[in-house]
Amino acid sequence: MKHLAAVDITGIIGQIKPPSDAGVYSDPVNVGLGKIISTGIQMFFFVAGLATLLYLLLGAYDWISSGGEKEKLQKAQNKIQSAVIGLVLTVVVVVVLATLEQIVLKGVFCAGITCGINLPTVAP
Repeated sequence: MKHLAAVDITGIIGQIKPPSDAGVYSDPVNVGLGKIISTGIQMFFFVAGLATLLYLLLGAYDWISSGGEKEKLQKAQNKIQSAVIGLVLTVVVVVVLATLEQIVLKGVFCAGITCGINLPTVAP
């Protein structure tokens, strides 16, 4: 065992080198985290919009495949109505947040819809 510990293994595996495009990682941690959070918020609203559109399409399919049965037709209408309400609410929330960010707060505070989130830092 002592013999194995004395063996020099620095060249066996290789060396770790920094990425050639180091400019990508030059932002401070709080800026990078703010970008991640604002992208997550934007993706949340995008997925919410897609989910409501999918639910709308499922309601339309249920309506078509109801075969004239009152109960299935009523369920399909309720599904379509819920999807439209969800889509309208999603659009209203995005518009209200964008209006607050750009007009009311004039970019001083951002929730991640139209501008990036600026996280506070501790001054050294």
